[in-house]
Amino acid sequence: MTILFLLLSVWIPAQTATRPGETLSVSLDELLNSLLMDSTPSPQDEAPPTSPQPRPFFEHINATDHLAIQLGDPVVFHCRVNNLTDMTTVSWLRRSGSRLTLLSVGLEVYASDGRFSVGLVRPNDWQLRLTAASRHDEGLYECQVSSHPPLVHTVRLTVIVPELEILDERGLPIRTKFYNAGSTIELKCVTSQTPQPNQLLIWRHGSKTLNYDTNRGGISVKTDLEETGTKSRLFIANALPSDSGNYTCSLTDVAVTDVLVHVLNGETPAAMQHGENSASRICSTLAVILVTAFSMQTSIPI
Repeated sequence: MTILFLLLSVWIPAQTATRPGETLSVSLDELLNSLLMDSTPSPQDEAPPTSPQPRPFFEHINATDHLAIQLGDPVVFHCRVNNLTDMTTVSWLRRSGSRLTLLSVGLEVYASDGRFSVGLVRPNDWQLRLTAASRHDEGLYECQVSSHPPLVHTVRLTVIVPELEILDERGLPIRTKFYNAGSTIELKCVTSQTPQPNQLLIWRHGSKTLNYDTNRGGISVKTDLEETGTKSRLFIANALPSDSGNYTCSLTDVAVTDVLVHVLNGETPAAMQHGENSASRICSTLAVILVTAFSMQTSIPI
């Protein structure tokens, strides 16, 4: 508008200075229309409207996920992010109170623990992987996206230690069991505190594994998977005195429990205990006799 007035101030005196009788070559209306047309931007000169960039977001419904893993099992932490750009990165960190430990940035691993690795499963799952979880791995893990403001998704890891127990044929917990020779040894091993049923229950007699023993014969192992855990039953037909000893049930290298088995050859548990007590009394009596005889010998004058 200021330019328009300046042009008019120059144009009007110039036109009034023309000689009488001459016709103005340009009218005032034409000049105004010309100036207005020149000052109006054409559509091709206008900048295209810019739409805002979509912000990254997590597919996870909850801000914190809970992950329960059995001791010794591998762990996969998931972080599904949409709308990532070239300017945003995904990082994994471990939180311990107010302390944060950097584990990875993008596909680069910065954790000093060699059990950690990272991977991208297309289209958007940035995974942190951990082999053989231990009790020390429990806690909070954060997936962070470097947007403004940053996005944080938390995973709480719980490491569960399985519990094993050996039961007899009546379903009663035992630590010692007596069998008669010729009978069938029946032991039952049950697990609890297991996030997922596991078939790797191993029976051993001393150092000998029984699950695949084909030398003795008459040994069978039956395993059942249940919602509450795993149940494994050991059967040994026609028990012999040589079958006595310590029996263990183990869940890989995670948990183990044992029972002491006695195979009696015509004796009863009470008789065994009575025999042990009799032997003890005989030893005590002999010791008293030896001490008395030695005392009498030293007291006789020469």
